[in-house]
Amino acid sequence: MLNSNALRKLDMQDLMVFSAVYEQNSVTGVSEALCVSQSTVSYCLKKLRTCFEDELFINTRTGMRPTYKAQGMYEHVRSILQSINLCHASTPAFDPSRQAVTFDICAPEYFEHLILPTLLQSFDYADLPVVVNVRKLEADIPAEQLRDGSLDLVICFGPNFHSNHADLKSRSLLEEDLVCVVDKRATPLEPRLSLESFIQRRHVFPTPWSSTLNMVDGWLSQQALQRQIAARANSYGAALKMITGTDFILTLPRRIQKLLASEATFNHHEAPKGLPGFTLDMQWSQAAEQDSANAWLREQIIKACAGRDA
Repeated sequence: MLNSNALRKLDMQDLMVFSAVYEQNSVTGVSEALCVSQSTVSYCLKKLRTCFEDELFINTRTGMRPTYKAQGMYEHVRSILQSINLCHASTPAFDPSRQAVTFDICAPEYFEHLILPTLLQSFDYADLPVVVNVRKLEADIPAEQLRDGSLDLVICFGPNFHSNHADLKSRSLLEEDLVCVVDKRATPLEPRLSLESFIQRRHVFPTPWSSTLNMVDGWLSQQALQRQIAARANSYGAALKMITGTDFILTLPRRIQKLLASEATFNHHEAPKGLPGFTLDMQWSQAAEQDSANAWLREQIIKACAGRDA
């Protein structure tokens, strides 16, 4: 906040005039250096004097002599101008149409099914020379690879499914819940599964990211319960094939169920009450925070996720 409403009337030209008059001791020299008229310089000085309630510069035979107040202001004004220049110079705009770029991302299968196709379609539509390489998400966030720049971004699940690193930046992209999918020919189930029905049926467990833990079993273990696993699959698609023609249950993110589980083949049921959902999160390094290409990619991902909110 500003200490005085009068400060709102100042602009960058006023500060440039102040700095130049202080350094050159001449209104004529300032006029030439800034490529403005002498009347403009005089007008800026009038605004400055009114705002700071001080003469600031006194016209003498040897030039414009700064007052005591002007001497105290000079370093602060120069710092403001330097900071504005840094703001302009430190954030060059990234233009993907002018330079080819490759991004390396660590992400789960969820991201590849739901978000990456939208990203690639937008890049292709705009004819952008952008390449995205995706590495499978493991049990731990590859924090060191974010720090050394070998990875640009990590897309992961939250909250609290991975270790937190205080030096990494993060953002939640979207919220998701889980539904239960069964073959249409399976023994009928209630619209919302009871916990008893859920653990009585055998399950196929998809492992779209490498981890010894998972959301469903972690929740069941908190209630001293355990489900029966009939098979583990490496992907959502393979897991759907495994439950075809059986009474097995497959628990999927709702958006993945809508995308992959054909209504001609599968029914879906609301998960047992209390089964928690999750968030899709994005993490990046402190260095990448200032990288314009990385910032551009994060913006594209946020836009793609926003289109999946419905």
